[in-house]
Amino acid sequence: MNCTIRRMLIEDTKQVQDVAKKSWNATYEGIIPNNIQENFLKGAYNDEMMQKRLSHSLLLVAEAEDKIAGFANFSPVNEQGQTELSAIYLYPEYQGHGIGSALLDKGITMLENLKEVHLDVEKDNTIGTNFYKAKGFKIVDEYDDNFDGHILKTVRMVLKI
Repeated sequence: MNCTIRRMLIEDTKQVQDVAKKSWNATYEGIIPNNIQENFLKGAYNDEMMQKRLSHSLLLVAEAEDKIAGFANFSPVNEQGQTELSAIYLYPEYQGHGIGSALLDKGITMLENLKEVHLDVEKDNTIGTNFYKAKGFKIVDEYDDNFDGHILKTVRMVLKI
């Protein structure tokens, strides 16, 4: 599937918020209760947080079929050459078409002095976990995360560049 990867613009905010919501709802159905999902999304993806993310991190969007199909969010690279990948979210109908890979690859090429990409993924998120393993990420830790009163089994993964 043809897609264009570019930096997110402020006018993309509503579409990115919609991708986050629909992706979360589809991915975490039966894993994280809906009310906890909604609380997280309201806090992490409200307009103010989106503006902060735009200013302080690398936010990329993937456009396919004249709309935003997904996005990725990388933290700035620290002095050790590490970045945190806090999100690669796609509309469910765009998963499995190489768009997540394109977002990951573009972020890696755009970040200077990058040596490692770190991320946390929910253990029961098999689509996400399998995607990251296929990209060469290795599990370095597993822990229980108290997510708004709901205990999640979280897997910490690292990709060496």
